[in-house]
Amino acid sequence: MPFFLSRLLKRFASLTSWATPVVVIAFVFLTSWPLMTLAEPEGSELVQPANYWWYFMVTAATVGYGDFYPETPMGHIVGGYVIVGGIAALTTVFTKLASMLEKARGQRMQGSITVDVSGHTVLLGYAPGRTERIVAELLADSGGRHGELVLCAFDDVGSHPMPGEPVTFVRGDLTDAAVLRRAGVHRAAAVLVDVGDDNQSLAVALAVDHVITNAHVVVTLRDLERSSLLGYVSANIRPVQWHTPRMITEELQSPGISEVYAELMTHGGANTYSVIVPASAGEVSVERCRSALGAHHNATLLAARTDETLHVNPAGTTTLPPGSVLYYVSTEPLSETQVERALRA
Repeated sequence: MPFFLSRLLKRFASLTSWATPVVVIAFVFLTSWPLMTLAEPEGSELVQPANYWWYFMVTAATVGYGDFYPETPMGHIVGGYVIVGGIAALTTVFTKLASMLEKARGQRMQGSITVDVSGHTVLLGYAPGRTERIVAELLADSGGRHGELVLCAFDDVGSHPMPGEPVTFVRGDLTDAAVLRRAGVHRAAAVLVDVGDDNQSLAVALAVDHVITNAHVVVTLRDLERSSLLGYVSANIRPVQWHTPRMITEELQSPGISEVYAELMTHGGANTYSVIVPASAGEVSVERCRSALGAHHNATLLAARTDETLHVNPAGTTTLPPGSVLYYVSTEPLSETQVERALRA
């Protein structure tokens, strides 16, 4: 019987179905019970239907409570057969589990999985070092506004470049709608296109526009003058300068912030300036400076420097001594005289 069982298990070894351990257990149970009935003396409690299934379970699982056990030498042999069958079944279960885990890990590392989440952020394109920096800045966002992170890269990225980070990896042609859907672009809240060059960025942006529903799309460009071409794709796509990774993450988390920065740096509109607090004004509070500049010159105070300390978005109670530098946004630069008059008004 053990020889026959071993031959049978060899046939089952090629199977990957969960049915394999079930078949093994069923076979051992159906063959061991009649054998145990023949081996044990007549009237044995062990082979009673109400008892044998329990004996079989604890013996096959190698638990062995000892409340029922065979009394004859042949019964011991049948009990050994049950133990071997149980071990064989458990081995197939553990083998199947290990195979599933290894397959899942392989799919995760090779980027062949399909993302089934929604409201997440998809990063299209990978550049060593640069993408890690962007991911680190997104993960540092304590508010978790980015949702889950999915990195989708071209096939030249052979395996998951950041296996130690909570980032799902998908690999394929970024201009292929099927690949974008595997990355969940159609269910994403934000999508970043950050690929090799501007021509490639425009091609990927076009593919993304055909897949997305209501995602916020950010495209990095080395030459922002080409951002006008994105208008032919969609007016809702936000171009960001490729050389400013911090700006990229800010735009992903706060849609429209890049446009605000662009307006601040545009000639002819509002711009950033600095002016010194005149000695005649004495010590003044940040709140006083903020309200005076806003009321009289429609200027917005951004920061102030006292000695060697720079206060960005300073608290209103901060005291500024004469000689402090005020940094502000305005349509035109202000003189010290204008600042003094505003503070004294």
